Order: sequence, then C-alpha cells, then structure tokens
Amino acid sequence: MRLLVIFPCYNEEAILTASISPFFSYFENLIASNLIDAESKICFVDDGSQDATWQQIISFSQTYVTGIKLSTNFGHQKALLAGLETFQNTFDGYVTLDVDLQDDMRCIEEMIKKYQEGFDIVYGVRNDRTTDTSFKKNSATLFYRIMKAMGVKTIPNHADFRLISNKALLALLQFPESHLFLRAIFPKIGLKSTYVYYKRLQREAGTTKYSFKKMVSFAWDGISSFSAAPLRWILYMGIFAIVISIILLVWATVNYLLGNVIEGWFSILIVVIFFGGLQTFAIGVIGEYLGKVFMQTKNRPRYIIDKTHGIQE
Repeated sequence: MRLLVIFPCYNEEAILTASISPFFSYFENLIASNLIDAESKICFVDDGSQDATWQQIISFSQTYVTGIKLSTNFGHQKALLAGLETFQNTFDGYVTLDVDLQDDMRCIEEMIKKYQEGFDIVYGVRNDRTTDTSFKKNSATLFYRIMKAMGVKTIPNHADFRLISNKALLALLQFPESHLFLRAIFPKIGLKSTYVYYKRLQREAGTTKYSFKKMVSFAWDGISSFSAAPLRWILYMGIFAIVISIILLVWATVNYLLGNVIEGWFSILIVVIFFGGLQTFAIGVIGEYLGKVFMQTKNRPRYIIDKTHGIQE
C-alpha cells in the first residue's frame, strides 16, 4: 500500500529531531519489508509554530519527507485535516500520529495488516496509561463516560492515532463543520473498523501543548458539536424551577391564610439568586450553541496554508 503518515506540529523545536530520527528508521524498515510502497511519504504539518519547527522540517534530507506550514495556529484537529485533505486520492492509507511518539509507532505495522484484511478505519487504543498522571487518567475516564451518557459515540482511550483508507478520508471530507472533533466523526462515518491496542509511552522531551484549559475547551467542543443534551438539560432545569416555584407559592399562600407572618428577606434573596443563576447559566449554554451556528454560517476556511515543502503543485 501507499501510505502517508501525518505529524501535526506546534512549537516542537525541542523534540522534533530527536523523536523523529527513530521513526525515519522504522519507516524505512516498513518500505524494505514491502509492507508499504517505496512511494509512501511522511507529512509534517506546522500549525503556525513560533519557534524553529518549520526550519527543522525543511532541513530533513529524506526524499519521502513533505511539509505544510499553516499561516497561523488553527488547532490540532484542523492541522490533521490540512494534511489529510491536501493528499486526498493520493495514497491508499493515512496514519495520523503525534510527533512526541507517546503513541507507539510500532503499532503501524499491525494497522497496515488490519487494512489489508479490509478495514477502512483502524483505531489505536491505549490499554495501559501508567505513564499518565492520576488526574489525567481520571479526567479522561470521566470525559468518555459523559460523552456516552450524552449519546455521543467515541472510542474510549483513543486519541488521534489511527489509520484510515482513502475511502474513509473522502467520507470525512463530507463533514463540513467548522468545529472539528475527529474522535466522534470517525465512528459516525460507519465504515468497517477495528482496534489496535498499545501502551502509552513517556514523552522524551519538550512539554505537552494541551494545557488544562485547552483540554476543557476541547472536551466542550466535542460535547456541544455532537450532542444536544445540554439544551435538553436546560429544559429539565426549567421544569424543575417551575415545580419549585409552585411549591413555594402554595407554601406562602397556606401560611398567609393561616395568619402566619412570613418574615425575613433572606429566604427571598436565596430564591432570587438561585433562579437568577439558573437563568444565566441556561442563557450561557444556549449562547454557546448559537455561537457555533454563527461561526458555521460564516463558512470561513478551516485552515490556510502558507507554505509547502516537497509537494508538487
């Protein structure tokens, strides 16, 4: 098969050369063993890095190395899309992999064999996360449970390490949304798929580009892009608030008829604050959904390519 491996990169100067050197050897072994065609390629997508990442990419002397530089930082998901879309209908299979190589590159050989068995999507799934912090493992488990509860189909412990066929790529490109969440899009495509399991490795150098804030934002993007459950929850909260209001009204009326004096502003203040906060929260969630609709209707490009390297126009 003709294979393309895509590495999204953002400020990876500290790790790029060190981590990629063993991958080059592995890639060449795949060619030598006839598992992939000699015309197979590696594509680095520089997602608007501010360091010397692009200079390192264009310095690689290997003839199978190509590069795409985006005009600014569009985000990890759109960087992956840029690499995939640029080479549509050019290769038989496409592997997406983070440049830190914490996802075990040796699984690619097994992914290729699964592709040869007829699978269009092969997910790399972590079955050992001992290298992750306790917080990261627990938060990831919670995220997948929340997604499942909201009816969003994802692959637990799968990030963006996968092999897809050109058929799956063309299906992916039919999804025009501006807020990409590939982990939920691929299961929605519905083509024949399977899993390859691996142990997550330690990062050799550099630091992760996913801060806690970015992880929360990414998780919310996934939820709000594929589930209307938060909007339904607002409806349920509204019904709950109405029921509580009726109960309070009955209670106040009964006390009035019995001649009891209802004293104090504190209880009234609590009720006002509670329902005011509830309404503000509801408006905020609705605003998030409306904001996504607003951005989608603008139909802006999901990424802009500034430069390319080793790609024939």
